[in-house]
Amino acid sequence: MEVSKFDFKQMTVYKKAFEVSMEIFRITKKFPDDEKYGLTTQIRRSSRSVCANLAEAYRKRIYKAHFISKVSDCDMENSEIQVWLDFAYACEYISQKQYHDLMRKSEETGRLLNHMIENPEKYKRSINSNDKTK
Repeated sequence: MEVSKFDFKQMTVYKKAFEVSMEIFRITKKFPDDEKYGLTTQIRRSSRSVCANLAEAYRKRIYKAHFISKVSDCDMENSEIQVWLDFAYACEYISQKQYHDLMRKSEETGRLLNHMIENPEKYKRSINSNDKTK
């Protein structure tokens, strides 16, 4: 089975979201044990969900409304990351530098997601296409 030369993992937005998710994973390993089923789980879940929903959106890009809906879900989860970062910083689980760095990366991801929502035709795949979209 031949692997497509371009898939969702090659999208800039996916790479950036994955980087944020992995950085969050590493940082949250140091969160207090009493946050294991609270903040740690929530921020990890939302950061991973951005990537998972991007994969789904990529496969749904043949249908404009479905594509926009899935990318909108990504944007929602990305916004949720920012809320959890606010809590992590306020609780002094992350440094100011970590907070600002992750917020900057999340905001950049958000701008890319909004571009996708506002310009779905740039990501559309036709039924007979062979995954040669942007």
